[in-house]
Amino acid sequence: MPRLLLTSAAPFVLALILAQPVHAATPEACASAPCAFLDKSLTPEVRAKDLVSRMTLEEKAAQMQDNAPAISRLGLKRYGWWNEVLHGVARAGDATVYPQAIGLAATWDTALMGRIGDAIATEGRASHNAALMRDPSGTDRYFGVNYWSPNINIFRDPRWGRGQETYGEDPFLTGHMAVSFIHGIQGDNPLLYKGVATPKHFAVHSGPEPLRHGFNVDASPFDLEDTYLPAFRSAIVDGKADSLMCAYNAIDGYPACESPLLQNRLRDDWGFKGFIVTDCDSIDDMVTGHKKYADAASASAAAIKAGADLDCGTTYKAIPEAVTRGLITQADLDVSLERLMAARIRMGLIDGSAYDQIPASEINSSAHRALALKTAEESMVLLSNRGNTLPLKGTEKIAVIGPNAQLLQSLEGNYTGVPVNPSYPLDALKTAFSAANVSYAAGAPLTEGMRTPVPTTFLKTSAGSSENGLKGEYFDNLTFAGTPKMTRTDPVINFDFYRTAPEGFKPLGFSIRWTGVITPPAPGKYQIGFRMQTPRPGQPAPDVKVWIDGKLVVTPELSAAAGRDEAYCGGACAKPPMAPVAYEFTDTKPHDIRIDYVRTVEDRASSLDWIAPVPPLIDGAVEAAKQSDTVVAFVGLSPDLEGEEMAVSFPGFKGGDRTSLALPEAQQKMLEAVKATGKKLVVVYMTGGAISDPWVSENADAVLQAWYAGEAGGEAIANTLTGKNNPGGRLPYTIYRDVADLPSFEDYSMKGRTYRYFKGLVLYPFGHGLSYTNFTYDKPTLSAKTLKAGDAAKASVTVRNSGKVDGDEVVQLYLAKPGDTANPVLAGFTRVSLKAGEGRTVSLPLDARALSQVGQDGSRKVLPGEYTVSLGGGQPGFAATVSAELTVTRTAVLPK
Repeated sequence: MPRLLLTSAAPFVLALILAQPVHAATPEACASAPCAFLDKSLTPEVRAKDLVSRMTLEEKAAQMQDNAPAISRLGLKRYGWWNEVLHGVARAGDATVYPQAIGLAATWDTALMGRIGDAIATEGRASHNAALMRDPSGTDRYFGVNYWSPNINIFRDPRWGRGQETYGEDPFLTGHMAVSFIHGIQGDNPLLYKGVATPKHFAVHSGPEPLRHGFNVDASPFDLEDTYLPAFRSAIVDGKADSLMCAYNAIDGYPACESPLLQNRLRDDWGFKGFIVTDCDSIDDMVTGHKKYADAASASAAAIKAGADLDCGTTYKAIPEAVTRGLITQADLDVSLERLMAARIRMGLIDGSAYDQIPASEINSSAHRALALKTAEESMVLLSNRGNTLPLKGTEKIAVIGPNAQLLQSLEGNYTGVPVNPSYPLDALKTAFSAANVSYAAGAPLTEGMRTPVPTTFLKTSAGSSENGLKGEYFDNLTFAGTPKMTRTDPVINFDFYRTAPEGFKPLGFSIRWTGVITPPAPGKYQIGFRMQTPRPGQPAPDVKVWIDGKLVVTPELSAAAGRDEAYCGGACAKPPMAPVAYEFTDTKPHDIRIDYVRTVEDRASSLDWIAPVPPLIDGAVEAAKQSDTVVAFVGLSPDLEGEEMAVSFPGFKGGDRTSLALPEAQQKMLEAVKATGKKLVVVYMTGGAISDPWVSENADAVLQAWYAGEAGGEAIANTLTGKNNPGGRLPYTIYRDVADLPSFEDYSMKGRTYRYFKGLVLYPFGHGLSYTNFTYDKPTLSAKTLKAGDAAKASVTVRNSGKVDGDEVVQLYLAKPGDTANPVLAGFTRVSLKAGEGRTVSLPLDARALSQVGQDGSRKVLPGEYTVSLGGGQPGFAATVSAELTVTRTAVLPK
C-alpha cells in the first residue's frame, strides 16, 4: 500500500479513504447470529449498548480499569487507556518532542496549536499501529489512541512544580490554546476520532504536590466560575473534547472524582457526553488519602455513581464486591461502560479505520521536526535587551556557560517522548559562531549538592586526545560479545533510552562500553554515580559498573550501600535511582574510566553523574568568560527540580514544588563571578516556572526565556540569539519580584494572584515580550459603539511593523469592565507576521462571554456601563496600547 498521510490539509482524501470498507474477523459470539455492535449503520451509542450487554460482571469491572484485558469472544483486544501527549507522544519511545506546554502557550498561536495537535495524533496512531504489529493481541500503556492531555489547570501560583504542564495563568488564553490543541488531536469527524483528548485535572487543582492526595479546596463560587472552570468549559463546549480527567484533591469536601460538578456542571450545564477518567489511583485516595470511605468497594461505588467511568488504577477491581453488597447496580456500571465502548468505536478500535495504515515513518518525520523547530522559535520570549545587545554579531567570541547548555532533561521537560538527535544550545552555538570562537564551561550545577551529568570538558577519549567525550562501543547483545556493532565518541554520557534504543539496536537488547579518561577540576571529595532507576517488583536489576583507574567504584550493590537517592523520581518511579558513591580525587590528572552498561531496565535516564565541588566549576566559567566578548549563560531549572510529586528537598525546592522563585544560589554565584569580568552577559532561562531574580534583571545585558524547548531547542535558541529568528513569544504568566509578595501557596483564593488580581510591582508582566523590531498601532474601531447586553461586537485595529526587520507581533485585546474587581483582562489575541514596513488590519471578536463578569455568587452577567477596549502588544500600563470606548445597555445573564 502506498504511504498514507492523514492530515487536516487533505480532508477530501480522508473522506474517500474512510468510505472504503474495512473488514475484520467475525467474533466468536457473533458467528451464529449478527451482533448489533458490529453494525456500522447504527450509532456508536446503540452499538456500545449491545456490546456491554454481552459482558459478564467480572468483564465489566476489568474494562473499567486502564489496563483493559481482551475479551476474545467479543473481538475486543487488550487496550491500555493510559497515554500521554502533553507536548508530543510521551513514554512510547522515539517521538517528535515539542516545547513543554508552557512554551507552547508562549507562542500565543492558536493555529500552530492545531497543527501540533494534528501532528501528535498522527504520531500517536503510528506508534499504536507499530505496537499492534509487534503484538496483534492488543496494546499496553502509552500505546493507545486516547490521550490524557492537555493539562489546562490554571497556573495560579508560580511555586507549583507542574505549572510547566499548563498554558499559564489566564483562563482566556488557556481555553483558546486548549480548544485548538483538542481540535488537532480529535479531528473533524465525530464518528471517527484521530485521537481522543482528555483535558485535566477537573477542576480545582494546582498544588501543593505533597498534599494533593488528601487536600481539600473550598473554592468560592466566584473563583470557581471566574478562574477555575472557564478553560474546562471552553475545552468541552467549544473544543468538544470526548474525555476528561478528574483530579486528586477534594473540592468543597468532595474528592474530585465524586464531585457533584461531574454531573451538575459538566454534563447538565455543558452537555458533556464523553467519558471521565480518574487521575491515577485517585479512587484509592478516597480511602487512604481523603479517608472518606472505609474500603475500595464503597469508594468505587461512589465514584461510578458520580460519573467516574474509568479508573486509572486497580481500585475498580472491587466493583463485583460493590454489586454483591448492593452499593451499586450493574445498570449503573453499564452507563459508564457504554461511554467507554462508544469511545472505542469512535476511535476505530472495534472496526478498524484508514488511520490503521499510518506508518512508523511518520514518527519524527521531517515535517514534524520542522514543526518542532518553528514552535520552539515562536516560543522564545525576549524579556530584556539592554543597548540592543541581541542579536549577537557573527564575529563575536562567545563563552557558553551554565548547567543547561548541554542537558538533555532541560530540553525534554516532563511527560516527554525520546527526542531523536536533540539539538543542544552548546552545539548550536558552535555551529552558528564556529567552534573556534566558542569556549565552554558548564560552571555551576543546577543547585549545590545535586548530581549532574559529568560535563564533556572533563571527559576525553584518551589522556593525550583533544577530543572531548568517551569512546562508546555499542553491542547488539547483553554480554559485550563479539565486535561492537557501532563505535563512536559520546561527548557526554546522558541518554534517554526509554522504550527505545540507539538506531539499529533493539530496546532492552543492547550493551555499551564507554572508555576514556576523566579529569577532575580540582582535588577533593566527589560523589560518582550512574543514573539508573532501581527496578519495580518483578523487573530485572540494573546492570552497570564503573571503574576509575581500574578500581570498581560504582555497581548497583555499592550504590545501595551508599543510601537512597530520591531526587529524580518525578512521580514516575516506584523506587529512587541508584545513589552516587563517595570518591576522592587527589590530583587533577587524567584518570582512566570505564563504564559497562547493560540495558535491562526501562528507566528514563542513563547517565554518568557526579557531585563536584562548586568553586572550581565556577572558576572554569570565569576562565571561559575571560576568553570571550560575550557570555551566554544557560541557567534555570530542570524537570528534576520542578515537577510532579517527587522527593526533592534542595534549598528552594520541596516535593516537586518550589519554596523560592530565585535562581538557585550556585548559579547566582556563577553569574556574579562572570559579570565581574566585565564581559557582556546574556542570560538564557531554561525553565518551566518563572525565575524571579531582580539581580539578573538589573545586571544582565539581555535575558531570554527559552523554556524546556524540545528536540529543536538548541537550534531555536541559537537562531534567536543571532537574529535568524526574531523573537515574538509572550509570557503566559506573571514574573513576580519575590515569593514574599504572594499569598500562601495553600490558599486557593485568587485575591492577590495573577495579573488579573495582583496589585503590586512585577518583574515582567503577563503578555510581555520584546522584538528586534518595533510595532505601532492606529486608533481602533468598533463595529458598534453601543451594544445591547448579550450581543457581540468586533474590534479592529491596524498594526504596522515600523522597524527594519521582519517580525511577529501578538496583538492583545484587554477589557476594563464597569465595577470589575479585576485589572483589565485578556479578551482577545492573535499572532501576526509582518514584513518590515508592512501594516495589517486585524479584527478580534467580543462575544457576550468575553464581555461578562462574575458575581460573588458565581453568576455570570454582562452588565450595563462603559467598557474600555485596549489593544497593543501587551497589557495596558505595561505596553503602548490604543483604546476605544464601548457602551453596553441592559443586563444579560449567561449560562454556566
